[in-house]
Amino acid sequence: MENEERKEEPVANASEPPVEQADAQVAEQSVTEADGAEPAEEASLDDAAKIEQLERQITELKDQYLRKVADFENFRKRMNREKQEAIEYANTSLLLDIILVVDDFERALRAAPENAENWTVKDFQAFYEGVSMIEKRLSSQLENKWGLKRFDSAGEIFDPNRHEALMVEKSSEVSEAKVAEDLIKGYTLKDRIIRPAKVKVTMPE
Repeated sequence: MENEERKEEPVANASEPPVEQADAQVAEQSVTEADGAEPAEEASLDDAAKIEQLERQITELKDQYLRKVADFENFRKRMNREKQEAIEYANTSLLLDIILVVDDFERALRAAPENAENWTVKDFQAFYEGVSMIEKRLSSQLENKWGLKRFDSAGEIFDPNRHEALMVEKSSEVSEAKVAEDLIKGYTLKDRIIRPAKVKVTMPE
């Protein structure tokens, strides 16, 4: 019958996706989650490797630092030792020159007669000349090689920087203080006075 009631077929909800489409979305989501998990794990492994590498670098740098500190300490000790030795042996060359002069004195003394009472005038003159030669040799060597020079002061205007007055006398013949006599010679080292002359000074009345 045309008027026979037809059973209504259920109509699918337009807002809900088909079953096949829903299954596909679930599968795609699962694959996406699986793909996202693997890079995260790889990133974690990369971080651990970087940390390990940095720790190795820190250890190497620490070892290098400790070696540098030890090298510097050894260098400092060596420099201090060499400096101390340089101070202690700075005058070696000078003393070797003086030793040669001491040898000359020893030879002169050995050549002199043992009993001075039996010396003749000739013996005394020979001995005096020998000692004078030694003194001149020493003075010349100290001046030419080491810059140590002895200076004369007699007749100079008194200068407290160069002279030390041990005796003073007054005289009407001078208008200012003058060195009358060298009692002990003064010395300069490379133009610097290292010992002033000890002198007798004449002062105006």
